[in-house]
Amino acid sequence: MMKRIAMAAGLVLALAACQSEGVSTSSTKHLAPIPSATMALMASKGMDKSDPILMRSYKKESEIEVWKRGRDGKYALLKTYPMCRWSGQLGPKVREGDRQAPEGFYTVTPAAMNPNSQLYLSFNLGYPNAYDRAHGRTGSHLMVHGSCSSMGCFAMTDEAISEVYALARESFASGQRGFQFQSYPFRMTAENLAKHRYDPNIAFWKNLKEGSDIFEVAKEEPQVSVANRQYAFGGNASVMAAVAQKRQKDEQEVAELVAKGVQPIKLVYDDGGQHQTFRQALAGDTSADGASLAVDASARNRLGDVSRPEALAAGPQEIILAANGKPRQEPSSALAYASQKPAVGQTRASGLVRQAASAPAAAPEPTAPAAGGDERSVLKRMLAFIGG
Repeated sequence: MMKRIAMAAGLVLALAACQSEGVSTSSTKHLAPIPSATMALMASKGMDKSDPILMRSYKKESEIEVWKRGRDGKYALLKTYPMCRWSGQLGPKVREGDRQAPEGFYTVTPAAMNPNSQLYLSFNLGYPNAYDRAHGRTGSHLMVHGSCSSMGCFAMTDEAISEVYALARESFASGQRGFQFQSYPFRMTAENLAKHRYDPNIAFWKNLKEGSDIFEVAKEEPQVSVANRQYAFGGNASVMAAVAQKRQKDEQEVAELVAKGVQPIKLVYDDGGQHQTFRQALAGDTSADGASLAVDASARNRLGDVSRPEALAAGPQEIILAANGKPRQEPSSALAYASQKPAVGQTRASGLVRQAASAPAAAPEPTAPAAGGDERSVLKRMLAFIGG
């Protein structure tokens, strides 16, 4: 009975995971100073707390970076934070309720900062932006916040969001009107692009890479607009020439990786992921009902409530694709193919679906899986993928 009550309470928190209000305005946690260790790190890199910031997030790697702009006008990496939870799949958010964390270029303003968040502290990404609206996408309250619960947001833990919130607060106090938040499916490396070359989102991801390349080359915030329902990026002639050279080099590297036999894949998540540093805290705390559960007391003190920990346990599955972008299939039916669960590090008998290398060992399959269990979940995802 007590367990059910705890699970129900956790579910309420999960449903409210990305809402923007809910705690007393008398709290002063939003005024916490930047930690001394981070101040020392800034000093060692020639940065000041008043310098403008820029943030970049990566779903696959489950990391969020904070960059600081120096006196020369160039951005340099200050710190990389492990992400405790994001939900959905790789790919953009399309509609309200799809559990997708957004991908694209967003601007966070002082008005988007929420000191009264239900999940410690948060800031609103501003989804949908002009690009999202051009594609008819819907959704609201897409946040970066504390705790470890997500229904389309990026959860960083209370400790991490407190630090990031303080960094943004000080930059705003010094005159920055808004900072850019670049959200990517993965780091835009040649290897990732080669592996995901047949993914249905690849054209969108290459469009995101155009902005990423400008930042990588110039270390300046890309000028972002929307034209013909695509992101458009501006820059001076010398920067754009260097970006063109980088793009050509990257495309050549992708071609070489393909020639060497790098297989095209699609990563399929049960429901998002998290950085590997948080996996140990969640080991053994699984459920079949999809509720938001609190882990053991010590982990809860550090992480807060964790949404759908059972969806994190197995990690993503790599589905090897054929040239038409569909899963390669043996003569056996897709039903049998989808329902076979291999051991970690092994492929299925067909050799077409394998557990991602970073995932921990999965528990043995029960003889008769419960409704909504792993086997049916994998089958449902496979049928949906093959059908569309």
